[in-house]
Amino acid sequence: MTDSKLDVQQTEETSSNLQKLTNNKEIIAYLAEKFPLCFILEGEAKPLKIGLFQDLAEALKEDDRVSKTQLRHALRQYTSNWRYLHGCREGAERVDLYGNPAGVLDAEHVAHAAEQLAEAKAKFAEKRKAELAEKKAQQKRQPRRQNNLKSPRKPKPKVELSAVDLSTLSKGSVVKVKVGDLAKKGIIVEVLKDSARVELENGLVMNIVAERLFA
Repeated sequence: MTDSKLDVQQTEETSSNLQKLTNNKEIIAYLAEKFPLCFILEGEAKPLKIGLFQDLAEALKEDDRVSKTQLRHALRQYTSNWRYLHGCREGAERVDLYGNPAGVLDAEHVAHAAEQLAEAKAKFAEKRKAELAEKKAQQKRQPRRQNNLKSPRKPKPKVELSAVDLSTLSKGSVVKVKVGDLAKKGIIVEVLKDSARVELENGLVMNIVAERLFA
C-alpha cells in the first residue's frame, strides 16, 4: 500500500471514529473550542452577529459531528442563557464567529433581552418556591407517618385485689402487699395484733399493716 493511500485510509478512519455530538451542552462546548472569541462558556457572553447561524452552518458544513438542526437548537439555548441575556445591554457590540465587531445592539433587541431575562428569573423563582413548598410539605408529613407506625401503648392490666381478714392468716400464708399502685407477693412470717411480718420476693422482711394486705 502506498503512503498516499495509507494517509487517506487513516483520515477516513479518524473521521469515522469522531463521536457525533448528541446534546446542546456538548455542542456549545464544541463551538466554544472552535470559535473561542465568539462563544464563551464562563462569565458574561457577547451578543452574536445577526445571521450568525448561516455563517456557522457554512463553517461547519464538512463537520460530521453536528447537523444544522442540532446547531440551530444549541444556538437557541445559548442565546436564551442568563449569561447571554445579561450581556445584551445598551451599547453592547455584536461579534461574528471570529470575534470581529458586527454592529451595536439596537434598543429593541436590548429591551427584548431584558424582558426575556426577567421572565426567565420569574419562572426560576416560581419553580424554586414550589420546590421549597413541596419539601416543607414532605417534612410535615414524615413525622406523622412515623407516629402512625408506632404501636399504641397497651394499658397495663389492672391488678385485682381482695381484702384479707388478718385473723385468717398464719405463718406461711401467701399474700399481696400493696406498695403504691403495685402489688407485691409475699409470705407471712408472723401474724401480729394489727399487722403482720411479711417476707417479700426480694427477701426483705417488713411489718405490714392489715389495710395493705390482700389475697
